[in-house]
Amino acid sequence: MASPENEDRGWIRLGGLGIELVASVAGFVAVGFLLDRHYGWSPWGVLIGAALGFIGGLYNLIRGALLASREAAGDTAAKDRERRER
Repeated sequence: MASPENEDRGWIRLGGLGIELVASVAGFVAVGFLLDRHYGWSPWGVLIGAALGFIGGLYNLIRGALLASREAAGDTAAKDRERRER
């Protein structure tokens, strides 16, 4: 059975991935807003910034979630082998 400390680390890690998604969208939207104001591209800078931030953030979220899933599956497989050896 996983210790509560390890379970908390997993939730914190996945929560951090969600925060990274929000931060990437917000960062790209802010850059798009500044470009809109400077060049008068309104609303295209914000829209393109939101799309790029969402795509990049979602890519990072999926990559991190798959890595966490593989690590969890690896932990389970190692524990199963350990039980069979006993």
